[in-house]
Amino acid sequence: MEWLSSSVDVLWIFLGVLFALAGVIGCFLPVVPGPPLSYAGLLLMQLTERSPFSAKFLWLWLAITLLVTVLDYIIPIYSTKKTGGSKFGVWGSMIGLIVGLFLGPIGIILGPMVGAILGELLSGKAYKEAMKSGMGSFLGFLVGTLLKLVVCCIMVSYLMAEVFGMLAG
Repeated sequence: MEWLSSSVDVLWIFLGVLFALAGVIGCFLPVVPGPPLSYAGLLLMQLTERSPFSAKFLWLWLAITLLVTVLDYIIPIYSTKKTGGSKFGVWGSMIGLIVGLFLGPIGIILGPMVGAILGELLSGKAYKEAMKSGMGSFLGFLVGTLLKLVVCCIMVSYLMAEVFGMLAG
């Protein structure tokens, strides 16, 4: 356990684990960017003497992190459209997402759904049809959250495997 002699390495490892775990928590708290935090945890591990990850690995996970982060905003809008939402519902979902950003976690969760429902109602659709579009938006939010959680958990598993490898040898 030669690496323990470097207090700087211990700091980087601690911060890396902290960021990675905060990323997992961020999957459930919409105001906390989950995948970017978990990715930051991988980068912090690179600052140790061991530098456990290859450049190819880090670039791949950067691409995955960016893709999942973008998809998290697109999926609710897409699912609104796929559940019968009109352009009004899609626009309502986008506006609801933007307004929801200023209303905290509940606003981010419910904003796109409420926006899709209001957009559909304003377009003249019946309440039942508007609710279907709103539920599509909410389902998209759930899918995005699950996707972020899977990605963050995989990054945490890579990070923890390296930490345990350092502890063992």
